[in-house]
Amino acid sequence: MLFLSQLLTMQHYLSQVTTLNQHYLFKPVHCLSSPRCTNQHNRQCGLAMGTFLGHFLPGLAFAILGVWHTLNTVRDYKLRGASGFRSATWFPFPSPLPWLRRLELYLLLSFSVLAIIDQLVDLPILALCLQPDSLEHATIYLHLAVYASVALAADVSGRRDDAAGVGGVVAALAASVFGQELFLLRFHSADHAGLEGHYHWLLQLVVAGSLAATAATAVLPGSFAVAVVRSASVLLQGVWFMAMGFALWVPALVPSGCHGVGVEEEGSSAAMRSAVACATEEAARRATVMANLQFSWALAAVWVVTAYLCLRVDSGCLEYVQLQAPPSGVLAGDGDTPRKIVFPVEEQV
Repeated sequence: MLFLSQLLTMQHYLSQVTTLNQHYLFKPVHCLSSPRCTNQHNRQCGLAMGTFLGHFLPGLAFAILGVWHTLNTVRDYKLRGASGFRSATWFPFPSPLPWLRRLELYLLLSFSVLAIIDQLVDLPILALCLQPDSLEHATIYLHLAVYASVALAADVSGRRDDAAGVGGVVAALAASVFGQELFLLRFHSADHAGLEGHYHWLLQLVVAGSLAATAATAVLPGSFAVAVVRSASVLLQGVWFMAMGFALWVPALVPSGCHGVGVEEEGSSAAMRSAVACATEEAARRATVMANLQFSWALAAVWVVTAYLCLRVDSGCLEYVQLQAPPSGVLAGDGDTPRKIVFPVEEQV
């Protein structure tokens, strides 16, 4: 009887331990530090990427950066010519104030740090939010912050133009940013399904193009075409981010036969992975075709803007023509202009 009593006591103890394990050990990590997760385990932190602003604001930043790089790439090529052109991963800001020269790097670094904080910190209650998708988004911005920091340090040390040394490392880091973005998008913890998944697959194509073009500029820094393609790919990435925000999170722009999945409909984790749900297979197929057309139109618009920036004539740009000195003793002048005798000048050593 004593043995049976001890056995029943042990069984009761184990059942209590199992209950505690299920309540604490199997609870998401982010919920242990954030009270808001008590009833909403799937709620995203900060300005989540799965929102309109979460796509529009990064897209706008990418688009501005792409236009800025295209303008400066074309300007450098016109000023230096084909023989002296060298592609750059960032461009100085023209300003009489010296500290504004590195404005692009300052903005990139600030944007990255703020984005990381927004992804990992629940600002109303200042608690950590360590959801897998938030960690993945923050990691993308982390690589961007590392690149901006190294580029800033290289410029401060005066070794920016050292293409074979620190300059090459900065170019490689720029390619690494797109490489990590592609890696984390491809193996995202939230497997985007349906129409949203197709938009993200097209986004991966754009990021892959940015990766290839940036890596090519590190190997071929003197190629103007490669530098322009890289800038255009950054612009396209920004345009496509904004297009995703409008197409997936603006109810009036949702394709016919489909509807947006609101927060009140998120009864499972699968619901969070698709911003748009289509009622029939035909509607889903039509929405996919429209996404392909939007991607093609965005690409055409980017190339039109890029071609215009490459072909436009700057009113303040002077055309320099190489002058050839006449042979020694040859008379210079023509017509009624008084003739002048040009004699060779010996250099005094």
